[in-house]
Amino acid sequence: MGYAGKTLMLVEQEFPRDRRVFQEARTLAENGYKVIVAALRGKNQKWRSIIEGISVYRLPKISVFKKTKGLTQNKGFLWLEFFKGIFGYICEYFYFTIACFFLSLIILLKEGFDLIHAHNPPDTLFTIGLFYKLLGKKFIFDHHDLSPELFLSRFSSRKSIIYKGLVLTERLSCKVADRVIATNESYKEIEIKRDRVNLQDIFVVRNGPDLGRLRLVEPDVKLKGMSKIILGYVGEINPQDGVDYLLRSIRQLVFDLKRTDFYCVVIGTGDALPDLEKMTRKLEIKDYVWFTGYIPDNDMMRYLSTADICVDPDPSSPLNDRSTWIKIMEYMALKKPIIAFDLKETRFSAQDSAIYVRPNDELEFAKAIIALMDNPELRTRLGEIGRKRVEEELAWKHTSKNLIKAYKDLLERN
Repeated sequence: MGYAGKTLMLVEQEFPRDRRVFQEARTLAENGYKVIVAALRGKNQKWRSIIEGISVYRLPKISVFKKTKGLTQNKGFLWLEFFKGIFGYICEYFYFTIACFFLSLIILLKEGFDLIHAHNPPDTLFTIGLFYKLLGKKFIFDHHDLSPELFLSRFSSRKSIIYKGLVLTERLSCKVADRVIATNESYKEIEIKRDRVNLQDIFVVRNGPDLGRLRLVEPDVKLKGMSKIILGYVGEINPQDGVDYLLRSIRQLVFDLKRTDFYCVVIGTGDALPDLEKMTRKLEIKDYVWFTGYIPDNDMMRYLSTADICVDPDPSSPLNDRSTWIKIMEYMALKKPIIAFDLKETRFSAQDSAIYVRPNDELEFAKAIIALMDNPELRTRLGEIGRKRVEEELAWKHTSKNLIKAYKDLLERN
């Protein structure tokens, strides 16, 4: 069978759990490309499988040390946790890079490929791309996260030697890449100014919901039977994702604003989940919050379909101010009104479908929840605005066009 090209994707996540990577892989396969993915192996996953025509190889997952600071206030202990977290990431990223290199050699012999498509983090995967460029292959750097800003947001506000090292690996990734894929215009600006990438080599492929997957279904009987306003959150639960801001807002909602006629469903998992579960007990709000953990799509759709209001508590930070969140567009696709902190890219995505709160102001976030709880007409109007924007501009069928353009530009014009 003839292919438009053969690509090997490298992603340090489980596949197909990473929604953006899965959508990119599937779109490429549907457009005539042979897609091979090297990813991490999740629980009960086979090391080798075929998913919708995509050839998947999986590497064992390792975890070195806890990556969060916990709830302690002991400064000495926090410093120990900081160094353990950094060391843990270094070990895991170097393991994945080295393991991917040796796996890629096996894949090259078994299936062959024309290019390496690396999804960051880590930003060390450019070393594999550089090796294969010496063999005449192409290299695409898919810029998911700003690793230097992620470090500043998660570990330290100081631009230390670690920050400078992350800037260097990002710049090298962009330098080695034949094409760079950016998730939004903010990332594109950084790639031009900080990483010195030529404008014509950058293609913006925004996170966009798959309307074939996201659909309203019958509400969850148990949640609906509570006769309360249901708040919904879906996404990663890491320190930078702001779920702790949501919990503190709920604390104020209950104890300061005297509202108890709600229930919050938090869908997802991540490094911060164990600490946040402890936090609900410490804040005395465990009766108002349910952490579902990672759940199948069907359950997620049912819970989100039941939600009256969806929340995005991502706080202002060096990373979040420039990043686009897929959960925002998923809320919009399901016609859900949104409450979010007023961040540049969040406002660009949601526009008039959300109520925006002064960044990191937990009391104002709680008050905004009440404003929507008490105004069902506004909830309906915001939901309709969001759905229309997704249908006309933000759905994956629109945003994925630049992905195909990037591949054609690289493989057909070189």
